[in-house]
Amino acid sequence: MQTNFRLLVVRLGAMGDILHALPAVTALRLAHPTWQIGWVVEPRWQALLSSDAGLQGTEAGKQEVESGVGPRPQMSVRGPAMPLVDRLHFASARAWSRRPLTVKTAGEINALRRELRQAHYDAVIDMQGAIKSAAIVRLAGCPRRIGSAKPREWPAQWLFTERVHTHSKHVIEQAVELASTVAGDALAPAKPMLPVDPAAESWCEAWLAASFGIQSRPIVLISPGAGQSARRWPAERFAAVALGLKQRGFHVLANGGPGDEDLAATITAGGAAVPVSTTLPQLIALTRRIALCIANDTGPLHLACALGRPVVGIYSLTDPTRTGPFGTHAKVLRSPTSHTNYSRRAAFDTGLLTIAPEDVLQAAGELLAEVPA
Repeated sequence: MQTNFRLLVVRLGAMGDILHALPAVTALRLAHPTWQIGWVVEPRWQALLSSDAGLQGTEAGKQEVESGVGPRPQMSVRGPAMPLVDRLHFASARAWSRRPLTVKTAGEINALRRELRQAHYDAVIDMQGAIKSAAIVRLAGCPRRIGSAKPREWPAQWLFTERVHTHSKHVIEQAVELASTVAGDALAPAKPMLPVDPAAESWCEAWLAASFGIQSRPIVLISPGAGQSARRWPAERFAAVALGLKQRGFHVLANGGPGDEDLAATITAGGAAVPVSTTLPQLIALTRRIALCIANDTGPLHLACALGRPVVGIYSLTDPTRTGPFGTHAKVLRSPTSHTNYSRRAAFDTGLLTIAPEDVLQAAGELLAEVPA
């Protein structure tokens, strides 16, 4: 395959799903360092691929992001700020779905179509398997449109010219199978390349110093949220885990991301944990410095995995053999009574209530004892 091959990756979101695609795209980058690789992503997840804020750092850029347009495409000389891809394209698919028949949406989609076709990609790979991602694949006008033969939304397959039958159970390994089709040879999952944001790194150092002084005790990050309330282990139990960890000599942080503020407040109410609310670049910087992450099946858990940090995953309705921790030291807790159910209308999984704080503390202790200092 030619050295100047141009590949477009489509994986719009969400956080955990983009992180699941990174090992495959990183494997492609390492196997073919001269390729030009572009990525179509929702603007809100840009920090997983580039720390260069671009127009988001200007008033005009802020207005574009708030309106759903997103910043203009980014091109970069690869380096710590943008280590994996050469170009980012932004698709505000969530905003489009809220206003599908407006002139504004039509204009933004047509602008993206022109932008993708002007880049002259040789192939495009759909790492999402949804109708909206497959539609963007089609917009690119590539001769090769590659996707799963059994995508998450089955009509998407009809927009691919190459349908790949994947055989792996885990979504990361499935993505690698798709990437191997593009590469023309067998690939293996690679440690993801994540950007380094100097401003976020400086913030993190200053925040930790202000919060804990010069003490060098290890840090445990608890992330109590989940995309679906039915999959959330009770915050009161996370609070008990925080107390146990503090008594064992750890600094404990409770991640209060958007929508999770009340959960974090419950965990920190007794003083065993310190609340932390971050931007995505700051969360990346902070996760680099932790000794352990304890979380449900959610984005911060997969971020810790991508950064090689040990994790304790608390699973319920999602299948850990499909989306469980990958590529790092991990312990997974899941009740035998839990049944896989990806429906947004699923009822609370009572199997979560069979997992006690003592179970999580034991898993954390065993994991930390296994991991070299």
